[in-house]
Amino acid sequence: MSPEQYVQQKAAASGSSFYYAFLFLPRERRTAITAFYAFCREVDDVVDEVSEASVAQAKLAWWQGEVAKAFAGQPSHPVMQALMPHAAAYGIEQRHLLAVIEGCQMDLEQTRYLDFAGLARYCHLVAGVVGEVAARIFGQQDERTTQYAHKLGLAFQLTNIIRDVGEDAMRGRIYLPISELQQFDVKAHEITKREYSERFTALMRFQAERAHLFYDQALALLPDVDRRAQKPGLMMASIYRTLLREIEADNFQVLHQRTSLTPLRKFWLAWKVQALGMM
Repeated sequence: MSPEQYVQQKAAASGSSFYYAFLFLPRERRTAITAFYAFCREVDDVVDEVSEASVAQAKLAWWQGEVAKAFAGQPSHPVMQALMPHAAAYGIEQRHLLAVIEGCQMDLEQTRYLDFAGLARYCHLVAGVVGEVAARIFGQQDERTTQYAHKLGLAFQLTNIIRDVGEDAMRGRIYLPISELQQFDVKAHEITKREYSERFTALMRFQAERAHLFYDQALALLPDVDRRAQKPGLMMASIYRTLLREIEADNFQVLHQRTSLTPLRKFWLAWKVQALGMM
């Protein structure tokens, strides 16, 4: 299997909303973003699939070394072999990849966040930086688009956190800030025991309103000159925001289930942005 086939398989197997946005890109950009997304999946899977923290730390340390070797011209992993030919053309830097790894390391070292400021730093590493690289690959021309990408990445990650509250709790992680749990008088054990309440619903509504605010802020930050090139990001925004609205309509039944959209619906939402510019 070639490096290109490997990353294609990795991206397609994830079933992620991101994959549907990639389909509409020109071949060269699609190949680059697929390789970068496969890298993100590789390091994220270390945290999700390796139960022993010390083993996961060792694997992430290996990835840090692999990134350094790749930028020194000696990639050994198929993901890095697929990604490196595109690094110079799209401004993908070593610091970007190391930031994503750092965010995954936070998952091993920290299962709770005291306040939103702490959570926002984590979101920046695992999603904002990813958005920055993606915007470059999509064809960014205006420097201001980086701020749009950071803000949109934050909105995506907050949507993920809302969707995965129950699933994450089963893994021993609660991303909802402790200060906000206290604000709405929701106890951590109620989440781990999957206990719904009006207090929990109010807490989740607060989280959703903040996510919507970041979607609005991101869209307002996107310069007109980059709006066409950044359509893949807008496709993802349409898919993710539709998912968020589904969760809201279902009254935040996120402790016992993982809400998702069908592949056909994701494709339809992406196509509407591509063909009609509708979100």
